Amino acid sequence: MTQPTRRSVLAAGLTVGALGTATLLTACTPSAPAPSASPTPVGPPNWSELASTVTGALALPGTADYATVKLVENPRWDAAMPLAVLSAVSAKDVAAALAFAARYRIPVALRAGGHGYPGYSAGGAAGTDVKPSLVIDVRPLDAITLAADNTVTLGAGASLAVVYDTIGAKGRSIAAGSCATVGITGLTLGGGVGVLTRAYGLTCDSLTAVEIVTADGTVHTATAKTDADLFWACRGGGGGHLGVVTSLTFATQPAPTVTMFSLTWPAASAAAVVRAWQSWAPTADPKLWSTLKLLTGANYNNGIGVFLSGTWLGAAAELQAQLAPIIAGAGTPTHNGSSQHSYRDAMLSYAGCAAVPIAQCNTGSGGSLKRESFAATSHVAYQPLDASGIQTLIAQVASAKSVPGMKEGGISMDALGGQVGALAADATAFPHRSALMTVQYTATFADGVDPAPLDAFVRGFRAALVPQWGDGAYVNYADASLTDPLESYFKANKTRLAAVRKKYDPTGFFSQPQSF
Repeated sequence: MTQPTRRSVLAAGLTVGALGTATLLTACTPSAPAPSASPTPVGPPNWSELASTVTGALALPGTADYATVKLVENPRWDAAMPLAVLSAVSAKDVAAALAFAARYRIPVALRAGGHGYPGYSAGGAAGTDVKPSLVIDVRPLDAITLAADNTVTLGAGASLAVVYDTIGAKGRSIAAGSCATVGITGLTLGGGVGVLTRAYGLTCDSLTAVEIVTADGTVHTATAKTDADLFWACRGGGGGHLGVVTSLTFATQPAPTVTMFSLTWPAASAAAVVRAWQSWAPTADPKLWSTLKLLTGANYNNGIGVFLSGTWLGAAAELQAQLAPIIAGAGTPTHNGSSQHSYRDAMLSYAGCAAVPIAQCNTGSGGSLKRESFAATSHVAYQPLDASGIQTLIAQVASAKSVPGMKEGGISMDALGGQVGALAADATAFPHRSALMTVQYTATFADGVDPAPLDAFVRGFRAALVPQWGDGAYVNYADASLTDPLESYFKANKTRLAAVRKKYDPTGFFSQPQSF
């Protein structure tokens, strides 16, 4: 049965699963009104009403699973007490939750992977400017189907590690991030940078369709030809503003052989390495991607650690010739290693799951990975730092060692260029097509540590480089403190995003901070 577009899942009597297939419900199946049907509050939320309407589990404060399902990936937001958490298993569940929230006038928080830096998807954590909310969690929607035309449809809750394991085993690939537990939805909606970005483009560049439930309960299958403006906004416009994504379809590439490489220099070489890397990495062969990290912290006894790592999709024998310019400019590294892997094995290695069964490659019950508290912000850089800027960068990294509670802090610079620049700035909602790099300022700390000094460190680091790098930022590394976030994230595309928002959410039902 063909998935309908632009019909209310409730009015049509359809339930849409993670893979976008539709099944007709019997006439006796109860349905909820669309969110706009009851603008007047009807009293305190009747949670049993929602529980009886949905198939997924509804967890309320005091129920056995609430303390677990309310958690996001950053423990600093663990104190959040959302009104309830719906683990949605279909688009019908999502539509019912939106109708319920509108009926009782309660805020919703949307969660796909739970990695959002400002903690919005925690559903009401202190310091996030989000009121206690009904969390709509689509992580149970994690089915993956590879079609005969080599497109892959991913449930909105699929994690990157599982995606890589599944499609890699079938000899296919997509360009995405390196963190095992990041959800495919949030990554894609913000653009999606990762270890194959320069060769294949952003994650959103290979998106061919997105199934999304808008505020009125309508299930849209948005493509370049159907709901084209909504599709455009879902390719880099960020999540939480236009609707709840339930599945995404991507074009895939043949899985490449990946040469992973890493180089290390002593702290004394930091300035030379930064200078050489920023002029080399964004203009290198598109088959080569790299990230440069300068880090320090409690475990760094020899000052700043200077680490370069990356991927090369060409012949392994050609790698050293590709690295020759950075070595010539930065000096001989103390370590220069590489190894060749299948796409699947390389991506699982980046995810920290090379030796972990895929079922345990997560932070949940029975998982082998651990959550870690962190503070972070970002830049998108369009020009290289001059000598003064490089010295400022190094001084900021060095200062991390004295920040109270700091475990590890510093900067990560990920090269853009290559296929990222093949599209115009307005071809998708992601505007930073001509930028040299995305930048993360990060600080990790133990649970229970006051995050204020860590937040001050990362934001102070960013502020110190604003004179040279400007105010550009990456929406997937969102920062609630940005003065003009829409300009920083979207530049000129913010005007079109606002128009799309007005069209698909005219009443402003979705109330996440930093909304366009």
